[in-house]
Amino acid sequence: MIESFNNVVKRKAKPKAEFPNEQSLDTFIGIQAMSYNDRYFKRIHKGFGQVQDTLESYFE
Repeated sequence: MIESFNNVVKRKAKPKAEFPNEQSLDTFIGIQAMSYNDRYFKRIHKGFGQVQDTLESYFE
């Protein structure tokens, strides 16, 4: 999932190769992270679905 996110950021940042300053780059990456989280919030990684009840009981 992390590699997928990295690929999304690289693909979307390529046309904007030069950012005016570091803050604009940070803002861009933050927006991409929020967008990615919104899209995949309910996604359960393979294997974790089988033990989800056990994991949730650890944090209650």
